[in-house]
Amino acid sequence: MSGPLQDRRVVLGVTGSIACYKAVDLASKLVQAGALVDVIMSYGATQFVTPLAFRSITHRDVVTDTYDTGSHYSIEHVELARQADIVVVAPATVHCIAKLALGLADDPLTTTVVATEAPLLVAPAMDANMFANAATQENLSRLRERGVVIAGPAPGRLASGLMGMGRLLETPELLGYISATLGRRGDLSGRTVVVSAGGTQEPIDPVRVITNNSSGKMGYAVAEAARDRGAEAILVTAPTGLPDPPLVKVVRVQTAQQMCDAVLSSMEGADALIMAAAVADYRPAGAAEQKIKKSDDALTVELAPTTDILNAARGDFVRVGFSAESENLVANASDKVRRKSLDLIVANDITEEGSGFGADTNRVVLIDRELNAEHLPLLTKYEVGNRILDRVRGLWG
Repeated sequence: MSGPLQDRRVVLGVTGSIACYKAVDLASKLVQAGALVDVIMSYGATQFVTPLAFRSITHRDVVTDTYDTGSHYSIEHVELARQADIVVVAPATVHCIAKLALGLADDPLTTTVVATEAPLLVAPAMDANMFANAATQENLSRLRERGVVIAGPAPGRLASGLMGMGRLLETPELLGYISATLGRRGDLSGRTVVVSAGGTQEPIDPVRVITNNSSGKMGYAVAEAARDRGAEAILVTAPTGLPDPPLVKVVRVQTAQQMCDAVLSSMEGADALIMAAAVADYRPAGAAEQKIKKSDDALTVELAPTTDILNAARGDFVRVGFSAESENLVANASDKVRRKSLDLIVANDITEEGSGFGADTNRVVLIDRELNAEHLPLLTKYEVGNRILDRVRGLWG
């Protein structure tokens, strides 16, 4: 199973910060994702983590000295720069950021950065006061103006014991930034894709809601896949507990009506709507203002239908629906295509192993406007997202 990092050549620059230990994990996760990782360490970085740690994970030589005659890369010091699909500096110290902003090339990492044509991603890690310093902010602004992607930092507890802005992003966030940066000139570049996700919550009273078992994973995977192919991805999501995907615009809602309003607002200028959310078909006709107290009497809740978002969302864009079924999968999904005049529907049997709520995989059937059905094998939800986007791209012509 492939992903956005499969067979990509990543040059990982590691500079002298206590956050170096996170770079070891980042290198490991990149390798697990199929990337070929070459690590360049500054002298300061070697004081925190040994080159052996990275070599054990990447199974490749680690560059620490431009003039090391024993290194394969000392023969042609720009070789890594030529081969790289992306250069990632994580962690990036305040000193390294200053050198990058000035265009200096006095060590293996900065020489590689100056020599490469690959995109550059810089993930700062430093004390809060160092990050807030005017010179640091000016250097980061200068890098952004050149098209460098700045990932983070995050707020939190720092090595100094203080709380503030300066923590290196966690590995999953960095992987999202790397994937998005690699794909920003992808085949969906210039397009805007709106994706909904999660199960809406319809209040009965201030404590209780009517909802469903949707985890939101499918919608999040579609949004990430769109981002990784260069699209501007807008994710309208009900509560899921999932972290925001990096470089995806996230709009958080709770109810079906809020999701409808947010989707319709987001569709201005968009090229596709992919409704992966499990939107409630009914809502309480009138939610109680105060908590309903338990009693021995039966409780009856009157339900009213919610707005059908796909029927409400009409315009010059591709409309994709989802159909989670427990029986008559193709027939029920095909009926939705006709009733809602959809361009495509994604149908899955929630009772099938690997395709139920909360799973990381899905086995779906894609049914188009002419009711042609394409049965896909069991795939990760990210791969399913890409197969959906392949069809959407075809519909754009």
